[in-house]
Amino acid sequence: MTNRHAANTPEPEAEKPDVAEASAAQSGAAAVHEATVHEATADEDLTLPDDYQPDGDDWYGGQPTKKPKHFWPAAKRLVGLLAPEKWLFAFVVLLVVGSVVLTVIAPKILGQAMDVIFNGVLGAQLPAGMTLDQVIAGARAQGDDQFADMLEGTNVVPGEGIDFGLLSRLILFVLALYLVASFLMWLQGFILNRLVMRVVYGLREKIEEKINRLPLSYFDSRQRGDVLSRVTNDVDNIQQALQQAFSQLVQSLLMVIGIAAMMFVVSWQLALIALIALPLSGIIAGVVGVRAQKLFVAQWKHTGDLNGHIEESFTGHELVRVFNRDAQMAEEFDRRNDGLFQAAYRAQALSGTIMPAMQFVQYLSYVLIAVVGALRVTAGQMTLGDVTAFIQYSREFSQPIGEMAGMANMLQSGVASAERTFELLDAEEQDPDTEESHLPERTDGHVSFENVSFSYDPETPLIENLSFQVTPGHTVAIVGPTGAGKTTLVNLIMRFYELNGARILLDGVDITRLSRSELRGHVGMVLQDAWLFDGTIRENIRYGRLDATDEEIVAAAQATMVDRFVRQLPDGYDTVIEENASALSAGERQLLTIARAFIANPSLLILDEATSSVDTRTELLVQEAMQALRADRTSFVIAHRLSTIRDADTILMMENGHIVEQGTHEDLLERRGAYHALHAAQFAGETESAVASEPAEVTDSAEISDPAEVPE
Repeated sequence: MTNRHAANTPEPEAEKPDVAEASAAQSGAAAVHEATVHEATADEDLTLPDDYQPDGDDWYGGQPTKKPKHFWPAAKRLVGLLAPEKWLFAFVVLLVVGSVVLTVIAPKILGQAMDVIFNGVLGAQLPAGMTLDQVIAGARAQGDDQFADMLEGTNVVPGEGIDFGLLSRLILFVLALYLVASFLMWLQGFILNRLVMRVVYGLREKIEEKINRLPLSYFDSRQRGDVLSRVTNDVDNIQQALQQAFSQLVQSLLMVIGIAAMMFVVSWQLALIALIALPLSGIIAGVVGVRAQKLFVAQWKHTGDLNGHIEESFTGHELVRVFNRDAQMAEEFDRRNDGLFQAAYRAQALSGTIMPAMQFVQYLSYVLIAVVGALRVTAGQMTLGDVTAFIQYSREFSQPIGEMAGMANMLQSGVASAERTFELLDAEEQDPDTEESHLPERTDGHVSFENVSFSYDPETPLIENLSFQVTPGHTVAIVGPTGAGKTTLVNLIMRFYELNGARILLDGVDITRLSRSELRGHVGMVLQDAWLFDGTIRENIRYGRLDATDEEIVAAAQATMVDRFVRQLPDGYDTVIEENASALSAGERQLLTIARAFIANPSLLILDEATSSVDTRTELLVQEAMQALRADRTSFVIAHRLSTIRDADTILMMENGHIVEQGTHEDLLERRGAYHALHAAQFAGETESAVASEPAEVTDSAEISDPAEVPE
């Protein structure tokens, strides 16, 4: 292996985060599934600014965003999601219109039924054989003008009682109207539910496809909790807005228009009185609602603070006990809990005044309508049925207005979530795959870096003009201080990031001319964090190659020291690994990831700090499993523990993004350069000859009686 040229260029203080654990079949975009808990701060005031939005960047996903930055463009695009279902949506709107028309007509028919009862009761008290005009004239002759005026506004037949036949027909007609209206509303709800679910289903598919096309830099530059919130909470919020807000807003708007029209048809004078309550209710809702919204935002903020503290207390429970901080944690809980109590109490108390105040205004309107309506009935200007119908209209008029106000908040929240989701869908994608070249099913594993340049930030160069070659079957160890660019090299090989210049060759083929799927199909990775999925041990090993047989799984487990401990489990390979795989030790989890890479049978292997999280005794087992994994394939090993890479064919010592030394373990120690200094820092007090000696071969951890006897 040769190192032709490497430029000394500065690098950022810390290296970019490691990518999610990958196998041959796993895309770099899968890193989104590794969520990280981000604690909420607790030092803000209780009263927050208008544009404050609760933090959605924690594991809990946060409360959905309340206000969109650009409402109308996002709302238009949200409605555009319904375009594939536009005819079905139009049919839903027609059903809503039909239901509203029938619902609005019903009170008028009920008013006619009331007139039948009133006229029958009044007619039975009048002398039979006289016409209504004669009765009215007689009343005026006796000076009872008010009674005569009232009779002029009725269709009373003197001497006849209630027409129960007409009354029953009117009541049955009203019942039929309400029955049909209810059926139409149920039908539109049923159809709308299926329509929205299909739309949201398609949206989730688009998001999933988009995530798989996003570069890893997208996830590295954003908090994982925020991405999870966009994929889960925001989509659920969109579904709720489409299912409830849109249909309810259309229905409520049509109800307001229909009821207002009927009120003016019945009596424009009473209609004006009823409409006086609207601006008063609007003022109350506007003034109190704005203040209540700020307090509700503060309530969610304090809820996030409290949840963060509880999560921290539970996950760090042992540490709290070790340092005897139970009392301090309890005091902090009380402080945050009290803050939540104060915020919630003030929010609920203030918002609780809205409905009583609006109801008081409605009651005033109801009293005015009843008084004025009674006066108009006695004056013969309205019938009693029209007044009762109008009172029903006035009471129903405020309900859809309140629903519109509530749905408007839901719609605003839904549009805000849609805006965040559209930002994800509009994010810049990774360069499209090219399939200009192909590799054989099994490659030799010859890797060449030719004048490679790369930087995470264009203004901060990291790697420039880096060149070296790795011959097939060799193990190359990459060491150096944190931030030296070790993980960056393997990220470039996997095409998790694209080069700024030059090229990387695999068996003479430029990796940018290969599809990412084909390239990663020849590479296996084992990372420091042993990431296992929910499922059985057998399924976790088979994840490396989905078509692997049970016999191949057992063979891979035996080769990587996994079979030994799996056989001791009650269910063996069918043991279910639950969340975090807490039932397995760190070493056992790491061995499973090695077995997963082993069964993939990659041509190129990358081991990134695969033993740094295990103890010294377990490290020997892991090393033995990795030796079996590295056999007959090119391997890159990133390590901080220099004891794990002594047998590497070549060691690359990196600093500031370039190779400062290369050679075998013994050669680099003899040079007494950067590698020697790093080695001395790890093994202070040991003689150079003792450090350079080969580690004792250990095939089973039980053979080591004392960890101190393990050679470093």
